Amino acid sequence: MQHDTILFQLLEKELERQRNDIELIASENFVSYQVLKAMGSVPANKYAEGYPGKRYYGGCEVVDEIENLAIDRLKKIFNLSWANVQPHSGAQANAAVFMAVLKPGDTIMGLDLSMGGHLTHGSPANFSGKHYNVISYGVNKDTGLVEYDDLEQKALAHKPKMIICGASAYSRDWDYARIRAVADKIGAIVMADIAHPAGLIAKGLLNDPFEHCHIVTSTTHKTLRGPRGGVIMIRHDFENPWGIKDPKGNIRTMSQLLDLAVFPGLQGGPLEHIIAAKAVAFGEILDDSFTEYAKQIIRNAQAMADAFMEKGYNLISGGTDNHLMLIDLRNKNITGKKAQETLDKAFITLNKNAVPFDDKSPFVTSGIRVGVPAVTTRGLKEKDVVEVVNMIDKVLMNADNEQLIAGVREDVKEFMKQFPLYPELG
Repeated sequence: MQHDTILFQLLEKELERQRNDIELIASENFVSYQVLKAMGSVPANKYAEGYPGKRYYGGCEVVDEIENLAIDRLKKIFNLSWANVQPHSGAQANAAVFMAVLKPGDTIMGLDLSMGGHLTHGSPANFSGKHYNVISYGVNKDTGLVEYDDLEQKALAHKPKMIICGASAYSRDWDYARIRAVADKIGAIVMADIAHPAGLIAKGLLNDPFEHCHIVTSTTHKTLRGPRGGVIMIRHDFENPWGIKDPKGNIRTMSQLLDLAVFPGLQGGPLEHIIAAKAVAFGEILDDSFTEYAKQIIRNAQAMADAFMEKGYNLISGGTDNHLMLIDLRNKNITGKKAQETLDKAFITLNKNAVPFDDKSPFVTSGIRVGVPAVTTRGLKEKDVVEVVNMIDKVLMNADNEQLIAGVREDVKEFMKQFPLYPELG
């Protein structure tokens, strides 16, 4: 068989890009070498529709053990009674929850996408906004914090069947207890999407959603530092008090309804090589070294936030409790799109992002989102991220000076040599 030189040259090119860049996209991270190996392993060859012990194909004895290992480790991380590790992504995990507990046309509540929410929390461009009646809540214009009073008033008025908490661009912790108290007044289900802060929650550094939320979803990358994928979790399984029935009309427990929603509701055969990589990542999270990593994420994020504010940047909510920050650039007279494209030239990677009450289109935006999980994995500490802020500021304040940007690009490449990425790959 002919070696695919074209494709593998592109992979080498991407490896070099990752090694040279300062990676500040809040939803990205670098998996360990052993997670990387598991993703490219032989379970990729195995079809395994169904669940461990209940497969539709033969030869699943070993992948059953792999999947059970991933489940058991995830349950230990978050002290769960049940988990499903098959969702291909966080969006798939959220879609499965919708399928399990809602009917098309039901009313849901989620944080508005323009205020830091996620597509799957009710955006009109997404299935969640197309098939359900969406009532959005937002953040306070002055503080940048979730408007819990507004959330409660809207919930009491519209009586959604499900309230979603969680975000993709919100730098503060969540008051899950308050949201559950509101939900209990109207008999609503609470779903927490912890895709972004999951690794910090796992180590007790942020509020625990599991005691207050009926169902919790997450991705397995971002702060969990695993492969790209999703999970659905329940701390305490329960007989659903809403009388929700399966397709045959049987009353099921919530975990049973969710299992049925993932398969056969949404997906066919699970990606057992990715589930193997999830198992590896979950094992790493259970190690004490991950606790220090999670603490360093918060130290780096807060050091970076302070450095930005010292230079006059407007951080939404005035800082961060987690791994990211949202920066309104209007006082710096540069759009999010221009900032992202200019920083790309300097090998500094982040994303343009709408800010609350933005006056620009989602394709331009007034802000940028900055996150530190990936650079923390590379080994950067507080003094290093302050230096990163200096380089970002230098580029943004000279966004049309190509010679200066080229100089910063060389500085970035030299700077990142201190923090090797995948030396095992040569």
